[in-house]
Amino acid sequence: MSLHDVVRDLLPRVLSDLGDLVAIESVSADRARASEVERSALAIVGLLVDAGCPDARVVRANGGAPAVIARFPAPAGMPTVCLYAHHDVQPEGDPVGWATPPFMATEVNGRLYGRGVSDDKGGFAVHLAALRAFGGKPPVGVTLFIEGEEEVGSTDLAQLLEENREDLAADVFVIADSDNWAVGQPAFTTSLRGLASCTVEVRTLDHGVHSGEYGGVVPDALTALCRLLATLHDDQGNVAIAGLATAPAPAMEYPPERLREESGLFDGVDWIGSGSFVERMWCKPAVSVIALDATPLDKASNTLIPVARAKISARIAPGEDAARALAAVITHLNDHAPWGAQVTVTEGETAAGSLIDFAGPYADAARAAFTEAWGREPVLIGQGGSIPMVADFGKAFPEATILITAVGDPDSRAHGANESLHLADFAAACLAETLMLNAFAHLDQRP
Repeated sequence: MSLHDVVRDLLPRVLSDLGDLVAIESVSADRARASEVERSALAIVGLLVDAGCPDARVVRANGGAPAVIARFPAPAGMPTVCLYAHHDVQPEGDPVGWATPPFMATEVNGRLYGRGVSDDKGGFAVHLAALRAFGGKPPVGVTLFIEGEEEVGSTDLAQLLEENREDLAADVFVIADSDNWAVGQPAFTTSLRGLASCTVEVRTLDHGVHSGEYGGVVPDALTALCRLLATLHDDQGNVAIAGLATAPAPAMEYPPERLREESGLFDGVDWIGSGSFVERMWCKPAVSVIALDATPLDKASNTLIPVARAKISARIAPGEDAARALAAVITHLNDHAPWGAQVTVTEGETAAGSLIDFAGPYADAARAAFTEAWGREPVLIGQGGSIPMVADFGKAFPEATILITAVGDPDSRAHGANESLHLADFAAACLAETLMLNAFAHLDQRP
């Protein structure tokens, strides 16, 4: 029986197991559901043991969330491949926004809906399918590293890599945590933006005062904060923070009608920024205000409020130093305080972006395997989001080849309501990884 037939026949069971994982509410950001994250890790271990893994265990660093390391030793002379995914998920948000229950995998019109089906329990399911395709005896060495806190910034990842360096060392790292270019069009991600976030607090008064009595003379904190936040962009919507870098952009076209549909941008709302769409989304910095802390509407009174806060998230160009970029954001905020308002900035999360060299025998073998599985050649794309472990893996294992693969597509809506997985693309991804592992075992020589 061919690998094509084997993968096709095992898909129903893999999808059933994916549904069981989706039912575990492994939201790493919610301390009340820490036990669910633990249960998810143990379920991953159980699935790998059932798949024939002789060494699967839960690991953690600094008392953090549970990760899983599992190892299939390499046959003599064969390379080792580390397959990465993460089993923690984003909060579901308001269930009213979901068309199906968020923690119940539900098939609708060729897509599977549920939190984590794409990001990133679906990535683990692809790895599981490939291992089952070989009857638990892959033709190359396989290590699985299934992280448990990716959705909260992978704060303990560097320590996990350091403490488990020998077990995680590999010739190739396959990170199944990105999106394809489109439904039916596979892609390898070769650039990722980094992240620099902070919280800015603005104070203008030591206590609230009557807006009628003092309005027009005394600035309130929220108005001052709004003026400060407005300085982050120019009139066209380009980031106006001095010193942030821009990376070279690929010569790719992103059709505007497709982008409007995928993003849900209303008709009549203009794009922001300048340059090609892929340059703006993958290669240039972007700054967003993702939260405000001020008096809520239902508690508002005619009062000039003394303090207001905002959380700022900056996506930075691939290759940009995250600490330097955050320093530039903080400098801008301090230098643009309106009306002498007191500004205090608290540093938040940072993550390095990455540029990945898609070259060498492993990359060539991967391209051929994906072309066979999908029936069309994969494209090389960037992503505007951050995958912090890519830089961590590159730093810890500089000689290894890194391949960033995908199970999702632009309509998968990871992190949002109605997250979904295109089932035909999932089947192709399972076959592609299976063929890729087989191809690695038949390379004429290792790099």
